[in-house]
Amino acid sequence: MSHISSPTAERVTIPVLRRWKREGRRVAMTTAYDAVSARIADPLVDILLVGDSVGNVCLGFDNTLPVNVAMMNHHLEAVARTRPRALLVADMPFLSFHLSPEETIRNAGGFLQRGADAVKLEGGAKRVEMIRALVDCEIPVMGHLGLTPQSVNVMGGFKVQGRTADEALRLLEDAHTLQEAGCFALVLEGIPAELAARATETLMIPTIGIGAGPSCSGQVLVFHDLLGLTAGHRPKFVRAYADGFRLLQGALSHWAADVREGSYPSPDESYRLAEGLGEAIAQWTPSNRT
Repeated sequence: MSHISSPTAERVTIPVLRRWKREGRRVAMTTAYDAVSARIADPLVDILLVGDSVGNVCLGFDNTLPVNVAMMNHHLEAVARTRPRALLVADMPFLSFHLSPEETIRNAGGFLQRGADAVKLEGGAKRVEMIRALVDCEIPVMGHLGLTPQSVNVMGGFKVQGRTADEALRLLEDAHTLQEAGCFALVLEGIPAELAARATETLMIPTIGIGAGPSCSGQVLVFHDLLGLTAGHRPKFVRAYADGFRLLQGALSHWAADVREGSYPSPDESYRLAEGLGEAIAQWTPSNRT
């Protein structure tokens, strides 16, 4: 028997997330890259993230680094047109928040003008200047610590972070630094469960885990991963709730077979001429065009 969750009917806002943190209510967050995925997900989740993961999930890149602001604008606008009830967060892609506070504000402000409720950016204490600049402009910021995909080259690949004492303590310090800088929530990605639990326990703001164990304030998975739409290797933390790739391939295979054998479309799936026009059509011959 299928299970349909019962999300809150209220519009999800940052004050609502703060209240849920106090109440211990867990938050469900997934990605949306277009209007179709947004309409499927929005009635069921609390936060929709237009992630720069669109680069490797939808656009065929090996990682998120090639994604730019123009690409993000394109996908954000598609999702925003659905007017979601969920909080709509847009990822700030590589080099969109690294060069100056002014450029960071311009890029993030553009996302809000296109319908985002907040932005997300990666990195710890070194990003505080940019975070404070955004918060001062009334632009809500979600932080992102641990395995930060835009740092894939520095990290030497997509590897679990925070496994040494120094790394773990630095992450905890960074988490509190980002909270003090004004972040309303933190994504914790690819870190030991015990470390994520300690961060969640000591922070006033919600934590959203992905590969960070069960003790975070909420969880996020990529839409395509949790529906089994991605072929090949999946990270350890991904639980696919459907075999979407095979399911959709099966449907397409069935349709293609019907086309080839002539059973699609059927008479009921076809339009008909008005009564009396059939004879005129049958008697028509091409004019001599030579």
